[in-house]
Amino acid sequence: MASEKIPLSYKGHPLRRKDNLIYYGTMAEKYIIMLQILATQKVDDMDVATKVSVQLQLTDPDLKSRDRVVKKSEKDSLYAAMDVASVWLERALSGK
Repeated sequence: MASEKIPLSYKGHPLRRKDNLIYYGTMAEKYIIMLQILATQKVDDMDVATKVSVQLQLTDPDLKSRDRVVKKSEKDSLYAAMDVASVWLERALSGK
């Protein structure tokens, strides 16, 4: 197996995780998605997200954190959150 590390991506955009935060997209673009896992439930031996906050944010470092948020929503699964996140990010980056 190759020693190079292949980054995780979804629909052509990178995913980065730090604890309960997942960043979808790249800071080089104008927008990024921040997913925050707010609640989990034990299913067998795994923790499954049951409440996820989705935020479309500007990547401009000069703005305050609350001014960066363009859209936000809450979903009841990570799958639903990623579905909304991918649509929001594609639309924002294409300028629609």
